[in-house]
Amino acid sequence: MSRPLAWIPFDPALLGDEVPRGVDVVQVDPADDPGAEGFDRVRFWVPRYLPGLDFAAALSRMTSLEVLQTQTAGVDDVAPYRPEHVTLCNARGVHDASTAELAVGLLIASLRNLPEFVRAQDEGRWATQRRPALADSTVLVVGAGSIASALRQRLLPFEVSVLRVGTGAREDDEGLVHATSELPDLLPRADAVVLLVPLTDATRGLVDTDFLSRMRDGAVLVNVARGPVVDTDALLAETSAGRLLAALDVTDPEPLPPEHPLWRSPGVLISPHVGGATSAMQPRVHALLRAQLTRYAAGAPLANVVAGPASRP
Repeated sequence: MSRPLAWIPFDPALLGDEVPRGVDVVQVDPADDPGAEGFDRVRFWVPRYLPGLDFAAALSRMTSLEVLQTQTAGVDDVAPYRPEHVTLCNARGVHDASTAELAVGLLIASLRNLPEFVRAQDEGRWATQRRPALADSTVLVVGAGSIASALRQRLLPFEVSVLRVGTGAREDDEGLVHATSELPDLLPRADAVVLLVPLTDATRGLVDTDFLSRMRDGAVLVNVARGPVVDTDALLAETSAGRLLAALDVTDPEPLPPEHPLWRSPGVLISPHVGGATSAMQPRVHALLRAQLTRYAAGAPLANVVAGPASRP
């Protein structure tokens, strides 16, 4: 009986010597090699990290697929195409450090108006100004997963108060997690709101006119989740009026067209969806894949299961 075939989008040698011998791990990226042999035999597939892949077309040809392991924490781009018998796993934990780091950077850059200093430097202009500090502020983190935990750990040394919101109220090792239903009362207390929720039917458009109207004047909205979590027109109304600031690593639409008014709205800082794209990603994704392939080869339950069977049939 032949060993299960696993496709990954990079050289298997990068996984080290710990890859189990019970799986044949081969470098194949269907986006670059749609004519590759083995579509009908691959059982474990890791898609490329960057966009540009037709998931529907690739998955329709993978008739023996058992596990779909993403390199992303969010799975909204692939989940709609997952066959029911395929286990979908995300990369929870891989992007915690990088995304939390960017969220802090965007928050500080927005509060201290670093973009204006860059523009002033380009013009040789000494642009002294007094700005709000992160210290002594209250940061509301909407989302209570592993990235939210990593963000909290990085925010606390800045002498801030951190409020967390999850799907339901609970206590964990880090304290109280408020329920989403409490947002109307929590938003007016926050100097900054950081979005770290997956894109689902429940979170699409979560940040709407009502949500934004409850944020205090001068507060910062940081989105490192997914663009459609925010109603773009509602946000534009607030930033154009100068009432709110926004720091966005994700947008709706995305990529943001050159003519889109978000680019020029006052108080808006935009980065091009680079939350996870750092040197910290590779060693963490390699460690995750080594562990997942070991579990798979042993027929053990997989980690980070989002949907489908919990382990290989």
